[in-house]
Amino acid sequence: MRGLLVMLVAVGFVVPSYGAEKEGKKLGKVKGLKVLLITGGCCHDYKYQSKRLVEGTGKRAHVKWTVLHDLRKGTRGKIDLYNNPDWAKGFDVVVHNECFAATKDPEYIRKITKAHAKGVPAVVIHCAMHTYRSAKIDDWREFLGVSSYHHEHQSRYEVVAKDKDHPIMKGFPKVWKTPKDELYVVKKVWPKTKVLATSKSERTGKAEPVFWVSEYGKAKVFGTTFGHGNATFEDKVFIDTVTKGLLWVCGKLGKDGEAVKGYGKVGTKK
Repeated sequence: MRGLLVMLVAVGFVVPSYGAEKEGKKLGKVKGLKVLLITGGCCHDYKYQSKRLVEGTGKRAHVKWTVLHDLRKGTRGKIDLYNNPDWAKGFDVVVHNECFAATKDPEYIRKITKAHAKGVPAVVIHCAMHTYRSAKIDDWREFLGVSSYHHEHQSRYEVVAKDKDHPIMKGFPKVWKTPKDELYVVKKVWPKTKVLATSKSERTGKAEPVFWVSEYGKAKVFGTTFGHGNATFEDKVFIDTVTKGLLWVCGKLGKDGEAVKGYGKVGTKK
């Protein structure tokens, strides 16, 4: 079912949007995953990307989205929601697609990571990897599962699965060429991270992780460095993969790469 995205018009407010509301009665006790998307900051069209993300996943899985869009455009920002110790309460998973590279307050950062360490699953997209990159502490980078500080030029990168047996990668093309996007240079892959797919740098020939899963405390994490341009959020393979990642971190993706009963079909015509 197509998700409905309602964007907020002021910083710091949360606006609910639903992707499975009308189907709730058909699903019985299953009423969809409750997903919080936190987005905003520098360098990207977050309004459009959020809309496409909600709509795309809503076609593939039963999800209920709440979107917090911080309208600040700079590289510094602190989202008020994180000041509440229970900021993630009531959600099954949090999607981070914010971009505040110059924010480096350790106490603030740990308000975010603490919730995930306690068991809140997460999906991290693109500039989330460069968020808080000025910080001297590694808590956020360990949570992400990779450490990256810069990216290479935009291009159409070929993506090759490295763990074809992982449920998220079931049905992934032999080679997927991205829409025009940035390749992030990954300086460190953290010990609990499993790389699912890579793309080769056109400058160095090095294979860089572009999809992965990780563990942080009690939480599962799925990440991708792609997501710079709007066209990426229009791409079927990208949205299929992110949807599977969303389901996987919540324990709702079977070993066959399909959503468990009641949570929708992913990447199929069924």
